[in-house]
Amino acid sequence: MADDFLTDRRTALKLAALTIASTSIMGTPRRVMADAPRVLPAASLPADARLGVLKELDHYFPWKPSANVSEWRQRAEYVRRQLMVACGLWPMPTRHPLNPIVHGKVDRDDYTVERVILQTGDGLYCTGSLYRPKAPPRGKLPAVMCPHGHWQNGRFHEHTEAQFQQELNSKAESFPSGRFPLQARCVQLARMGCLVFLYDMLGYADNTSLSFELVHRFGKQRDDLSSPEKWGMFSAQSELRCLNIVGLQTWNSIRVLDWISSMDDVDADRIGVTGASGGGTQTFILGGVDPRPAALFPAVMVSTAMQGGCTCENASYLRVNTGNIELAALIAPRPLGMTAADDWTVDLETKGLPELKQHYAMLGVPDHVEGKYRSFPHNYNQPSRLMMYEFFNKHLKLGQQSPVVERDFVPLTRAEATVWDAEHPAPESTVENELRIVRGFAVDQDNQFAALTPKDGDSLNKYRDVIGGAWDVMIGRKLPGKDDFTQENKDKVEGEDLLKFRTLIRLTKHGEEIPTLFFLPRNCNKHVAVWITDDGKSSLLKADGSPKAEVQQLLDAGVSVAIPDLMLQGEFLANGKPVAQARMVKNPREFVGFTAGYNHPLFSQRVHDVLTMIAFCKFSKYEPSGVHLIGLGRTAGPIAAAAAFQAGNAVNKVAIGTGGFRFASLTNAYDPMLLPGAVKYGDVPGLLALVAPHPLWLAGEGEQPPSLVATSYQVAKGSVNSYSGAAPGAAADAVKWILTGIV
Repeated sequence: MADDFLTDRRTALKLAALTIASTSIMGTPRRVMADAPRVLPAASLPADARLGVLKELDHYFPWKPSANVSEWRQRAEYVRRQLMVACGLWPMPTRHPLNPIVHGKVDRDDYTVERVILQTGDGLYCTGSLYRPKAPPRGKLPAVMCPHGHWQNGRFHEHTEAQFQQELNSKAESFPSGRFPLQARCVQLARMGCLVFLYDMLGYADNTSLSFELVHRFGKQRDDLSSPEKWGMFSAQSELRCLNIVGLQTWNSIRVLDWISSMDDVDADRIGVTGASGGGTQTFILGGVDPRPAALFPAVMVSTAMQGGCTCENASYLRVNTGNIELAALIAPRPLGMTAADDWTVDLETKGLPELKQHYAMLGVPDHVEGKYRSFPHNYNQPSRLMMYEFFNKHLKLGQQSPVVERDFVPLTRAEATVWDAEHPAPESTVENELRIVRGFAVDQDNQFAALTPKDGDSLNKYRDVIGGAWDVMIGRKLPGKDDFTQENKDKVEGEDLLKFRTLIRLTKHGEEIPTLFFLPRNCNKHVAVWITDDGKSSLLKADGSPKAEVQQLLDAGVSVAIPDLMLQGEFLANGKPVAQARMVKNPREFVGFTAGYNHPLFSQRVHDVLTMIAFCKFSKYEPSGVHLIGLGRTAGPIAAAAAFQAGNAVNKVAIGTGGFRFASLTNAYDPMLLPGAVKYGDVPGLLALVAPHPLWLAGEGEQPPSLVATSYQVAKGSVNSYSGAAPGAAADAVKWILTGIV
């Protein structure tokens, strides 16, 4: 902590006695203290890692395995929750009846194929081809789910004549039917005794309730679909609810798994999943969020390099402080197989696979992970499929002779494969249907949140687990430890009644710096107030640089005050102007997930700074009697609430003024206050409810606190004081409340 910041009264008096009259707080020191409230030299910016290049999907994503099982369990719990929050699956949406339609059986020599339509949401479907072996099973059937990747026409994919000739020449395929590689794996697995379901990605083949252009080629925000009343996918409003394509596709996979597991003739303990490219992404994400698949084989996707370039493979929070190697590690100890090719996965055998082998060995199952590079372009060709057949033969206990040998087959025509016909007409791919889909999931989210309203101790704990667990991911950081930061005092000004420090606080663990002003009254009572504002530390100072009346009121009462510039406030700004929009990666597509999928949102970064300030004060060698938090304003209030929740008992009293702000009012996907998921998890009232039972002073919310906040405080046996006066008087009232019981 700043030298002498929380020194005892005797030392402060000694310093005051040594101060000459010209430094009296009533005279010249007012001019001394009137210097511009900068910690760094003019035109200098903090040496903060967050001001550097934003991380994006093409960067490097190495992974260090956990040292032991206990450490991994803790890490896995968090990463799995992060994955589920990112995909909009925390908690899981309501499972409505699938109303499966299975029709149009096609008979082949030793297998059959049927057409399947599953209703997975209001206006949302999952469509595909169901392969069944004809041979009578010895017991129940093992099953394999086959999501496909970004192959042209998806389930209907067929190599062109030129492409297929190249495949034959390079020995990537051996039979004429290899021109249909997606069908090839399904046929062979069916011949090996498996029930196999090849299902469409959103926007591909028969699954066009959301268009291909929207799902996979979205590029520009749509003003007419971005209002709180009428919004579609990729908008600020959909981000605020964690509604995204990767989540919808994962939900489809979960519902497919529900359907297959419920079949009387399927062995639910022997279900595998395999897909390549974008289908590989679907494979390991399903394995990460759902424990039911017994073995998974994501092909040409798991890598420390490019993480997935499509809008259907990215979502806010998805890879913040993690990457595809660790997401695949969530599958452990279940068997994991992978292939690599001459693409972004080319280095898998030396970057990623060794760490996964170490991980599986630590869990006691070293033979449950394998990966192999094949010198072919991006593919799921015959050599790769042969690896997959052997993998499932072993881990699903198929009992087939090894090595497995593929045979030629008669491919399905498009007419034989499509699920839509006169009796089963295809839904229209319209904006109205898009709105119907998102509205259905949004209403379900609202109903689930309402059901979590605390009523007693148990339901309050459930609220904290679910809603608090989500906010924990959205903020993405706990209170730093006492050894995580250092300080550099740039300047100290001594007055008869006051010491002022200009200090740079460094959170060394993350390479972050916070320019901060500390005010220490000579009558210090070892209480500290961390005061944050919408615009930074200068807004709490008068034109002459002295503290405003409300800050001075704290100082006069003996409370020390710390005033920081949060990320992109004050000294973080080269031009001094407040940021008009959040930073985004250079990807030309206007999708928040390409940035917030790899970097904390600005809101979260500012909460991190407040947590650093709280920890810096709490862990002072002077052992403060209390650390209190004040945040007044549409920006500062919600940030203070989030910090108080994450800081736990490190904070004593909390004074928050929200200015009536609601995340639900945001319409700009680049708004600095945009926090994906905030509306889904209760908006500002949902966050304030998590602050209980901290003693809370609340302004900007009317005469009474929101009912959810009041109820949560009642159940938690905490106290909340609601201030309903005019805004200019709020700060003075907040200070008066903070001082109650302290002086």
